Amino acid sequence: MIIDLTSTTSSEIASALLKARRSAGSPAMGMVGTVVVVVDEASHHDAMKAANEAGREHPSRVLVAILRPGRGTGGLDAEVRVGEGIPGEAVLLRLHGELAKVPESVVIPLLLPDSPVIVWWPGGGPKAPAADPLGSLGRRRVTDAAETRKAREAFVARAESYVPGDTDFAWTRLTPWRALMAAALDQYPTKVSGAEVVSARGNASADLMAAWLQCRLGVPVEQRTSRGPGITAVRMFTPAGPIALTRPDGAVATFSIPGQPDRPVALKRRVTSELLSEELRRMDPDDVYAQSLACMVERENMPAEAKTVGAADRRSTQSAAEKAAARTSRVAGKAASPRLEAKAAGKGRSAAKKTTARKSVAKKAAAAAKKATTAKKAPAAKKAAVAKKGTSKRVAGRS
Repeated sequence: MIIDLTSTTSSEIASALLKARRSAGSPAMGMVGTVVVVVDEASHHDAMKAANEAGREHPSRVLVAILRPGRGTGGLDAEVRVGEGIPGEAVLLRLHGELAKVPESVVIPLLLPDSPVIVWWPGGGPKAPAADPLGSLGRRRVTDAAETRKAREAFVARAESYVPGDTDFAWTRLTPWRALMAAALDQYPTKVSGAEVVSARGNASADLMAAWLQCRLGVPVEQRTSRGPGITAVRMFTPAGPIALTRPDGAVATFSIPGQPDRPVALKRRVTSELLSEELRRMDPDDVYAQSLACMVERENMPAEAKTVGAADRRSTQSAAEKAAARTSRVAGKAASPRLEAKAAGKGRSAAKKTTARKSVAKKAAAAAKKATTAKKAPAAKKAAVAKKGTSKRVAGRS
């Protein structure tokens, strides 16, 4: 059900919500909280779609506030949506003129009682979310530094104005990366001497990942650029080789631990609704995010040498396959050593001597056989010669 309200008030919107609920046959509210989305006209459709998809896991009342400040009399147009595939309730609010400068006056009467409020800025968000008129209403305040032009400057400003409950989608995107790297050190406890984060240029999540690693490990963390998409690799250097998580295509990553075969890991880039669903699962402050923000500010003031991995650590980036190839090359080199060559040459000379000896024996045997044959023929030849001589004498006497 969709109810359009023009030049309306918060009271009329609340009555329309109650009427729509009763028409749908569900007078009771089964929603867990209120999600306030602060967005512009161009991107409100995608933001509402993401909030409704997240509502399938966390049914909520979604208030999408489109602020149109300007001169003139303030006005409020609304669109109430209940049912038709929407798990909770959705209200599209367009605030015009002077009313856009005080949006909390419209939003407060529409908040669900005794339930948490989450304020989300899909377009980036203010530098101090808790100081924003709508941000002050929320228990959780969600920004997205990836949508800003200067993410590092935004992080520095939010670190200075941090209030428990602040978080950012750039941090939410790192949840599977952080979980896998922490699990790797649980499986393979070793000393880490350095780390590196490889990502597309200007990636906001990569800045937070580098700050988190340096804060937790206390080692230099170097950032390098790639063609993306997003973060493409995270490596921790150890004496036995790197612990690496490499994702060149944005979908499937390769998880490498020294001494173990590489494993494929499903690590696709998550959509906005999945990120919002994760943030709706917890209402307590994210202390690790706060610490990582502080470490990021420290990294900004560090010299370049403190954020550079040494050459000795980088040499340990050989993969298991490269090491196996090196071992094979060493074995081949040993086979070609002078000692083994001399041994092989000695074997060749022995074979040649044996061949020569066999030929000599055969030659001697042939000579002996020829001599024996000659010796047998000699008496017969002698008798023939004597007989011939006697014959000659008898012939001479007769004549």
